[in-house]
Amino acid sequence: VQLQASGGGLVQAGDSLRLSCVLSGRPSGRFAVAWFRQAPGKDREFVAANRFSGNYATYAESVKGRFTISIDNAKNTVFLQMNSLRPEDTAVYYCAGSPSVILSNLRSRTAYSAWGQGTQVTVSS
Repeated sequence: VQLQASGGGLVQAGDSLRLSCVLSGRPSGRFAVAWFRQAPGKDREFVAANRFSGNYATYAESVKGRFTISIDNAKNTVFLQMNSLRPEDTAVYYCAGSPSVILSNLRSRTAYSAWGQGTQVTVSS
């Protein structure tokens, strides 16, 4: 499976953005997808994840209530709706996927075997 992320941009604090990640092939319901982000000088961190069935959404505490991960099975696309953006959300955002991730590992960067190219999100204050 290959992934291609898009939708980043420059916005002001409080604005919204929606990132998209298109997956090649036809993932099964058990296929796990996730968003991670990496700010300059920092490690890549978990943001949100779910199975393609859409039943196991999980979020980092820092984005809970502001970000929503959703899946359009017909279009093989994963979205990350980001509301109430803050300057600390500034980072390169990556989508990731893997056919076999147990639920307890959905937040683990090392659990994902395929990565998209990243899309820059910049939030100005």
